[in-house]
Amino acid sequence: MKQLWYGGTIYTMEKENETVEAILVEGGKIIAVGSIDELKEQADDQIDLKGATMYPGFVDSHLHMIFQGEKLIRLDLTKANSAEEMLEMVKEAAKTASPDQWLFGEGWNENNFTDKRIPTKEELDAVREEPILLTRICHHVVLGNTATLAAGGITEQSISPAGGEIGRAKDGKLNGLLYDKASELVTAAIPREGEAYIDSLTEELNLTVDNMLSYGLTGGHTEEMYYFGEFMNPLTAYRRVIGEKHHFRVNLLRHNAVFEEMMDANIEFDEPFIEPGAMKIFADGALGGSTAALSEPYADNPENSGLLIQTDEELENLVKMARKYDEVIAVHMIGDAGTEQILNVIEKYPAPAGKRDRLIHVSVLRKDLIERIAKLPVVVDAQPAFVPSDFPWIIDRLGENRLDFVYPWKTLLDSGVMCAAGTDAPIEDINPLQSIYAAVERKKPYADNDGYVPEQKVTRFEAIRMYTVGSAQAICKEHERGLIKSGYVADFSIFDRDLFEGTSEDMLEAKAVKTVVAGRVVFDRADA
Repeated sequence: MKQLWYGGTIYTMEKENETVEAILVEGGKIIAVGSIDELKEQADDQIDLKGATMYPGFVDSHLHMIFQGEKLIRLDLTKANSAEEMLEMVKEAAKTASPDQWLFGEGWNENNFTDKRIPTKEELDAVREEPILLTRICHHVVLGNTATLAAGGITEQSISPAGGEIGRAKDGKLNGLLYDKASELVTAAIPREGEAYIDSLTEELNLTVDNMLSYGLTGGHTEEMYYFGEFMNPLTAYRRVIGEKHHFRVNLLRHNAVFEEMMDANIEFDEPFIEPGAMKIFADGALGGSTAALSEPYADNPENSGLLIQTDEELENLVKMARKYDEVIAVHMIGDAGTEQILNVIEKYPAPAGKRDRLIHVSVLRKDLIERIAKLPVVVDAQPAFVPSDFPWIIDRLGENRLDFVYPWKTLLDSGVMCAAGTDAPIEDINPLQSIYAAVERKKPYADNDGYVPEQKVTRFEAIRMYTVGSAQAICKEHERGLIKSGYVADFSIFDRDLFEGTSEDMLEAKAVKTVVAGRVVFDRADA
């Protein structure tokens, strides 16, 4: 059956301000674009946009969908404004928590605390004897009580693992903080087996997909094959949710720890809705926990330059493993030292012909690194919402002299580098309009300033293309996704207003009225 979509503003996103009057859809693809008069005689069904504005489907290029589902049901600590307020929230949650289960909390950020103080292990011990595990907003630091550390086999005599750090107070005693690879000592102890556990993952994933569709998102590139026990646990949840309930597109990055096992298993991925993605590698930590690897020390801690997760040799071996299977890599890199480390390797072992590596975050760069990136077959996977989240505290952390190349998306785009956009949810708000606003204005919504490092602002057209064309480029599918054009998939994000009109703040007020995947309406606000 051929569908005619008309009656609103339809942006192709191929050229700035380019619109078409109507599109014809059949079999999940766009088969023609043109005027209503040209196309209506071919249509079996006509769908009136009633003045709404249509774009190619928005795709979040980097997030963690099951973790986002956990955030929706776990204790939310993002609103805590002090250590004491955070502790009170944990105490309230503990009143109804089952004593035979761990108590989880998500999203604390001491940079937003009036006292900048992180609760102590002893304060958590006073709340409950059973395990408490509280994950920092960046997901590179966790805080646990004594029971949590014990579950991970961590004692006063424990030595920090490579690529991580076991936190200690000034007196040398454990303080409950675990950084990067050290956090895996306790997360590995969380029970993650059985049908009931897979059911819980399925429930969390359903919540996330419903949430994403309500914001106009038609897909996401997600990474979680390593964190929930056997990789078949999350993969089974995806098959149940995407294959059986939702029409939605996911690209599954595969953590290096399970990559080879998944490759050798010859898994069927139910394409084009569940697709295999690149090998995921972590080069360094995060700025919030001062573990991002920098070429010069932190301005507010001159004895610290962050940490590299892998040695040069380990990183090279991981890249060689990916190339053995003719695959690309997707690398988390925050600091310039982390970026330099991975560039050294992929310049030696470039991506297979016709494919692109993905550089995720690249938050702190240098001019020489941008010049090297521009020469490689790569896509930069940016998270614009990091700017309003990280400023102004990041100025103290890095110093004024490094700010020109902090989240430098405009410089990257002007250098010819392909850029996609995502949220790293649950790290940032999953709403794509929040990220687009952050890319355009580089400040908190409605804030009365000119934005942080305003030279790096991008246009609305550039920001929206990062969610459409950019996300398609990240998986080498820009020939069939990311535009409203004949031959492309019929994935549409339809909003109640034109995102190119009015102020940037007006754009924040927009609501998705319909979300369409492969020609099927999968979210309709009128029915919500």
